[in-house]
Amino acid sequence: MKIVITGGKGMLGRTLQKELAEHEIVVADLPDWDITDDEGFLRKLMAAAPDVVIHCAAMTNVDACEADRDLAFKLNEEGSRNVALACSACGARLFAISTDYVFSGEPPREPWAWSETDIPRPRTVYGLSKFSGEQMVQMLNPDATVLRIAWLYGAGGPSFIHTMAKLGAEAGAPLRVVNDQRGNPTSAKAVADVIRFLLTRPDVSGIVHATCEDQCTWYDLACEVKRLMGDRFPRAVEPCTTEEFPRPAPRPHNSALKKSVLNVLGYRTPNWKKALADFVSAEFAR
Repeated sequence: MKIVITGGKGMLGRTLQKELAEHEIVVADLPDWDITDDEGFLRKLMAAAPDVVIHCAAMTNVDACEADRDLAFKLNEEGSRNVALACSACGARLFAISTDYVFSGEPPREPWAWSETDIPRPRTVYGLSKFSGEQMVQMLNPDATVLRIAWLYGAGGPSFIHTMAKLGAEAGAPLRVVNDQRGNPTSAKAVADVIRFLLTRPDVSGIVHATCEDQCTWYDLACEVKRLMGDRFPRAVEPCTTEEFPRPAPRPHNSALKKSVLNVLGYRTPNWKKALADFVSAEFAR
């Protein structure tokens, strides 16, 4: 297939290029491709004539979105609108990447994982703008697939894993990591594998959750990175609360995602510990 990847220079886009290398890949990123330029993007997509578009381009810095609402909606809502319309015009199948932040993060009970049928109630500008992008995609391109992912890490970063590996190797006081926010650490490779599988299922559309299996806290994740890196991570790690680590945008208490659609299709994503172990051994090889 011929696949266009918007935001193809980003962390997920780079992994998709590598993992889907058996296909013809077109990297659609600034400055040549601009998802906010509706006519320009349409012209370039029509000229490329892809079979598939994977829409990764977005404003993903949660706190920056809180500070610049207009830019967040321009990129995440209007940009997704333009991509969805262009895909409809050229007949390309669309995979649009979304986020766990579309949910409130306030679960009714523990443990909890949000399903594809749960009602989004975003609490941040980032979550609102991405949910608006989802709605644009589904309204303008009903055959599209919206993939919600979370706690993403991949080769080259930036990611929480890379930050922990760097700080853990430095001397200093114990690293204090939030222990009351839960989610699904997810490798970019696992997301690429889900997309590879869905490329064989043209009958699948709508919302699909595509995170790794099982959930943990940020503290749990930091401890697992420390365990995997051994003597390369000598620094101690201590738990703290969200209140002790305030941020401009509120973080979800629990944004773990249930993979209901993939489970029905007979597809299982890897456990987060297994995916993390594979990643650390490759990314931080001695």
